[in-house]
Amino acid sequence: MRIAPALLSLSLLLASVAPGAEAATLSEVQSLLEARNPSALKAAEALAKATPKDAGAWIALTRARLQAGKAEAAIESGERATEAGPKNAQAFLWLGNAYGNRIGEVGMLSKMAMAPKLRDAFEQAVALDPTLVDARNALVLFYLQAPSAMGGGVDKARAQAAAIAKYDRAKGFLAQAQIAMQEKKFDQAIKAYESAAASKPGDDGLRLGLILLYQQEKRWADAYNAIRKWSTESPNAVKPKYQLGRMASLSGQYLQEGEAALRAYLKLPRGKDDPASQHAYYRLGLVLAKAGRKDEARANMQAALKIDPKFKEAKAALAEL
Repeated sequence: MRIAPALLSLSLLLASVAPGAEAATLSEVQSLLEARNPSALKAAEALAKATPKDAGAWIALTRARLQAGKAEAAIESGERATEAGPKNAQAFLWLGNAYGNRIGEVGMLSKMAMAPKLRDAFEQAVALDPTLVDARNALVLFYLQAPSAMGGGVDKARAQAAAIAKYDRAKGFLAQAQIAMQEKKFDQAIKAYESAAASKPGDDGLRLGLILLYQQEKRWADAYNAIRKWSTESPNAVKPKYQLGRMASLSGQYLQEGEAALRAYLKLPRGKDDPASQHAYYRLGLVLAKAGRKDEARANMQAALKIDPKFKEAKAALAEL
């Protein structure tokens, strides 16, 4: 059947705006990236091809490739971004991020060759925009981990932490905590993390990080108090429920509360970044085992393995029951 020209034009117009269509603008691609939409990669590739001189398009493609787990390709687009935008701090930030993702995938010789490029990218980002805290944070980690021959050093890390504090007090404390952890000064790290959380009360990320640090250092009472405070202030929050169960499974304390919290967690809607159900069943199994209720513990380990048959920790725990 022949389609009239007017109807053909209308169908093409509708196709161009249909859901899932390739994004035509940088802002549309950025929206896809923020939503972590799988179509972001294809849209970013199309945008970079259409506007090869636009640094923003190459930055978007670098981000999309990193989201898709394509670190090597992200380095190539990150380099294109810095070529198109030699004064664009974000271009160097994302090139550094690409190197940072790729460096964990290569052998030692390649790591040694790549590390200076990673450092240079983040240092250039900071030189172009001193307020770019993300790049400064990356440099803190680099300076702490790299040998002095590659430009590492704790004094350099401390200088970056002090600079970060000028722009974001909480992140400055977090950088101090990272340095203290590297030096195995765990009490100092906890104090710095506590200061970060106090500077941004109600920040769930800081609350969670502090609770995990308390658990790592087996400061169970501090962890419990932080969890209860979070639960009291945000009764519908699911993260503190899981953490109460996790703490009970690790410590052998607060077993009844931990069990109740995990059972509630399993019934509640959760976000993408919350632990999956198999992990909650596994933790519940550990709690029940510590309470001497081995049959129930086995049932929960089996429930975890039904969801994820390759769950190694659950397999090992079930074998020990």
